[in-house]
Amino acid sequence: MARVKVGIVFGGSSEEHAVSVKSAQEVARNLDTEKYQPFFVGITKDGAWRLCDGPGPDWENGDCRPVVLSPDRSVHGLLVLEQGRYRTVRLDVVLPVLHGTLGEDGATQGLLELSGIPYVGCDVQSSALCMDKSLAYVVARSAGIATPDFWTVTGDETIDPGRLTYPVFVKPARSGSSFGVSKVSRQEDLATAVESARRYDTKVLIEAAVVGSEIGCAILGNDPDLIAGEVDRIALSHGFFRIHQEEEPESGSENSTPVVPADIPAEMRSLVQETAKTVYRALGCRGLSRVDMFLKEDGEVVLNEVNTLPGMTSYSRYPRMMAAAGLPLSEVIDRMLSLALTGKLR
Repeated sequence: MARVKVGIVFGGSSEEHAVSVKSAQEVARNLDTEKYQPFFVGITKDGAWRLCDGPGPDWENGDCRPVVLSPDRSVHGLLVLEQGRYRTVRLDVVLPVLHGTLGEDGATQGLLELSGIPYVGCDVQSSALCMDKSLAYVVARSAGIATPDFWTVTGDETIDPGRLTYPVFVKPARSGSSFGVSKVSRQEDLATAVESARRYDTKVLIEAAVVGSEIGCAILGNDPDLIAGEVDRIALSHGFFRIHQEEEPESGSENSTPVVPADIPAEMRSLVQETAKTVYRALGCRGLSRVDMFLKEDGEVVLNEVNTLPGMTSYSRYPRMMAAAGLPLSEVIDRMLSLALTGKLR
């Protein structure tokens, strides 16, 4: 039986390029190569697409060939430039291992829609919606999900620091990880925090701080058939959780430790999982997402954000939560690809 041809796209032009490469390395280690034939497509920080041997740390200096994903549905795959001529590589499915801008915001998904190639993960609309935290909050609220109080600042707009109750968190509205995120405890620090966030996005989100535990839930599947991973809790020693900001993330964070399964009562665990599924459905997610939330002392669950292409590294939360629920990464990858190809969980 012929192997399924899988295009694995990684890298990208966003600030999360390095994380994407590490995610792709873990995907490569856990892909069943007896069932799937991988074609690794790395995108450089400058946005150049290259067909390469794999997502190694030095992949750009290996045997790479210029490649583009054809938007022509009759090609249904890659156009590889070799010796001055293009050859075609037909793909059955694409697994985007991309995080952040141009990878997780609907841009890549739009190109894949044009190409006619099935792909893993959320579609254009849900990717764009989840990427914009302020829009995601509006939709979540309409579905009865609690969110932080928030304000948006666009363009050269300013906000009166005196109208806010501190502390607040200031973050780019459409960016990934914790790049550009600041905790502001004094009025006089607000302007600096807004400018820091503007380095990553012209739209800035200001959120009222939520007092509670930071928790997350991994979701896999298409509605109505959803699998929830084990809930995790981020145990903080000080400061606030800054994902993917560590110099050596493989060795752990200097101020946070993920507890999986979360050390919360069973009824709270079930509530968090059901809330994550409600958020997932309300935002139109498919394939997979990680839903990050806060659990307050009174038992209220408050949405933080939704990651439609969460990290897949050895230290990432999504694969850890799924593994704790009995699904190792190899099986998660297999199910994600099956979903993309058939629309159904196996």
